[in-house]
Order: sequence, then C-alpha cells, then structure tokens
Amino acid sequence: MHDPRVMPADRPVIGIFFMVGFCAFAPLSDATLKLLGETIPLLEVLVVRFAVQALLILPLVCWGGRSLALTPRVLWLTALRTVLQILGLGAMFASLRFLPLAEAVAIAYVMPFILLLLGRMVLKEEVGPRRLAACVVGFIGTLLVIQPSFSVIGAPALLPLVVAVVFSLYILVTRQIARDADPVVLQGVSGLMGTVGLAVLFVMTAGSELPGLGMVTPNGTEVLMLIAVGVLGTLSHLLMTWSLRFAPSATLAPIQYLEIPFATLIGWLIFRDLPNGLAAAGIVVTVAAGLYIVYRERLVVEPVPQES
Repeated sequence: MHDPRVMPADRPVIGIFFMVGFCAFAPLSDATLKLLGETIPLLEVLVVRFAVQALLILPLVCWGGRSLALTPRVLWLTALRTVLQILGLGAMFASLRFLPLAEAVAIAYVMPFILLLLGRMVLKEEVGPRRLAACVVGFIGTLLVIQPSFSVIGAPALLPLVVAVVFSLYILVTRQIARDADPVVLQGVSGLMGTVGLAVLFVMTAGSELPGLGMVTPNGTEVLMLIAVGVLGTLSHLLMTWSLRFAPSATLAPIQYLEIPFATLIGWLIFRDLPNGLAAAGIVVTVAAGLYIVYRERLVVEPVPQES
C-alpha cells in the first residue's frame, strides 16, 4: 500500500494549480462567514465548521488506510494547533463583521513578517538586515490598510492582526509536527478535537446572551451557508496541503498572494466593497514587501553561485 508520508517528486505546475485553488476558495469561505455574521453567533458557526471538517476528512483517513494514532508529543502539539486554529478563525470571523473582505485579508497578510520575526526570536533563525527592513516596510503598508477603517470603527480594525499573530504561531507548531504525521490525519484529528471541544462549550453557553455565544436556529439558506463554510474551509486547507506535496514552498509563496486580488473581486461581487485609495496603496506596499522577503528567502535557500 502507498505510504502517504512519502513525498512525491516535485511537479510545480500541479502544486501551483492547487495553490491557486486555495487562493480562490479561502476568501469564498471568508465571504460566507461575513454573510453569516449578521445572524448566526460565532460559536455556533465554529462548531459546524469543525464538524464538517471532521465529517469530510475522516472518511479520507479510513479510505487511505491511515491511522489516527499519534505519538504523545504530536498529539499534544496537534491539540495546541487546533486551539490556535479555532482562535484564528474566530478572530477572522469577528473582523469580517466590521471590515471589508479585501482589507481583512490584506491586513492578515502581515503574517509572513511576523513569521520571520518569530523565527528570529524563537527559533534563532538568521535574518539579515534586508529582510528586517522589508518587515518594517510591510508593517507600514499594513498600517496604511488599517488606518481608514480604524478611524471609523476603532479597535475592531486590529482584529486581522490578531489573526496574523495566531496563524503565525499555528504555522510554527505545524512545522514542528509536519514530518511526523500525515497532513490528512492531522486535519481529521483537528476536526474531531475542535468539534468535541466547541460542542461542549456550545452546550454550556447555549442560553447565553453574550455576543458570539448563544444559539440561533438557522433557516434553510443559513444551514446551507454553514455547511458551505465547513466545506470551503476544509477544501482550501487540503488544497494548500496538497500544493506543498507537489511544489516547494519557495515556489508557492508568491502565488499565495493571489488571495488578496481574489478577496477584492469576491468582496466587490458580493458586498460591493472596494478598498479606498489609502488602503489600496497599503495593500500594494504590503504585497511588494512580502514578495521581496520571499525573494530573499529563496536566495538564502539557493544561493547564487559566485563566478570564480
């Protein structure tokens, strides 16, 4: 039987295809979240999101002959990873109640800069002055995106920064276990953990009147949208995982920035939202700084040979 942990040979065109799929489906999931935010409490959405993930992934685990058994270390880190995923999704959901889709996604793309800084501080990775300068420029671009919304709605405009920090930690944890467990199994176990933990919390707070808690009986359209959030979110994560199995991350990193124009298009089609001039300029600066960091990372990994 084929071992799912064996990495296939690089096939970059397929990897790029999967990454483009991620860039399209992820903002579709976010847009559906934004629509649901008007009527359905946050906790209720998260319960369904993780339940759908478990229902979709576990059959794949069984069909592929995989085992859900994890070592104690991987199991603990998977639990931490699941908590971070819940917090990140929750912060994104909350931010979409206040911000246009494209701006929320663009602000969250400060994540590569945070990852670079965390790598320097936590993992003691070498980070040169050029990449540090790019981080500063990227943060300035992010502030340009935040400023118009912050002047109108205040602190909620900072929620995508919370998303970026949380998902940066999520990626660092994932790196620690990526070589020790099959990614599909990780998604299945995370779906189970998230469903059980959130369901218990949901039952305990079903009668609460606090924002984001309590229970609302969805109508038929809302039920379909809740299922769509789970399907789109799970599919986007699988597409990203599969893309990394066919192409190196250095090849895929620039493609991932396509999520911002996809989010802009989807936000305009559904909500008729477009970033204003200052926010648009900030998006351009952020993307340019992020792409420069990607370029410098590739030079570090694959140094250009010097002529003798």
